[in-house]
Amino acid sequence: MTIRAQVAGVGHYLPERIVPNAEFEQTLDTSDEWIRTRSGIERRHFAADGETTSDLASRAAQAALADAGLVAADIDALIVATSTPDLTFPSAATMVQAKLGMQAGFAFDVQAVCAGFVYALTNANALITSGTVRRVMVIGAETFSRILDWEDRATCVLFGDGAGALILEAQEAAGSSDDRGILAVDLHSDGRYRDLLYVDGGVSTNSIGHLRMEGKEVFRHAVSKLAATAEAALGKAGLDASDIDWVVPHQANIRIIAGTAKKLGLPMEKVVVTVQDHGNTSAASIPLALSVANSEGKFKPGDLVITEAIGGGLAWGAVALRW
Repeated sequence: MTIRAQVAGVGHYLPERIVPNAEFEQTLDTSDEWIRTRSGIERRHFAADGETTSDLASRAAQAALADAGLVAADIDALIVATSTPDLTFPSAATMVQAKLGMQAGFAFDVQAVCAGFVYALTNANALITSGTVRRVMVIGAETFSRILDWEDRATCVLFGDGAGALILEAQEAAGSSDDRGILAVDLHSDGRYRDLLYVDGGVSTNSIGHLRMEGKEVFRHAVSKLAATAEAALGKAGLDASDIDWVVPHQANIRIIAGTAKKLGLPMEKVVVTVQDHGNTSAASIPLALSVANSEGKFKPGDLVITEAIGGGLAWGAVALRW
């Protein structure tokens, strides 16, 4: 028998404030049509003053626990994928742990920008399949509104805040590609491309920075790398693109999402798209999309789901899992 990390529950949380594209027309040389045409984004959510990444993460975690019929004490480990933690330290994950009343187990953050949730899922899968823990809560949470340059119309209109959570638990399985749970993962990074997407400040440089992005170059890398990593994860599981029921991609840009689907030979009907409502929520985008799609009844037990993401680093990767 094989131990698989199976999905036990999902949940998400979005801040109350909804920011439509039209709001940016008041301060920037932009328009709703310009933003929609280039990104597919129609609106996004921004955290309220005083509302932190760990606040969003905790609300998503509570929703996932409710979905799974579990309580915080049932969780052995908690991983938060984020590039916008509340503080330099301690980790946002330990803050979430405290807010949930989880007094046992352990918690830590993973930072791989928009690919963070894929990296966190990979860590959670390893913890479970190694026998270290039985249940892991994996959260992607961001308050990217805190690091945006409001005078840069090429970037500030693209990002939003939110959180999504997924609970994985160990279950015995046959060890075949028909098993439910995570079947394979594929991770990559290449630091030569760090200047394509980064924040120009931080603790070690003793400065407060803003997000900077070379959009055209990121797009050029994204489609080919995302399709390749998805195919690699499928190959490791003994599957191919024809087996996919759903793609849940990082919600960065509708053109990247559509371009990747085309490269995989998949119709958009098999792709979960939430970018129009959330914008790019970085590490939160995949778990947000998973939770929204699940709440809409899109997934059924046994569906093959591929998640893939690329972000600053550059860092990218994919996870093949059976729902």
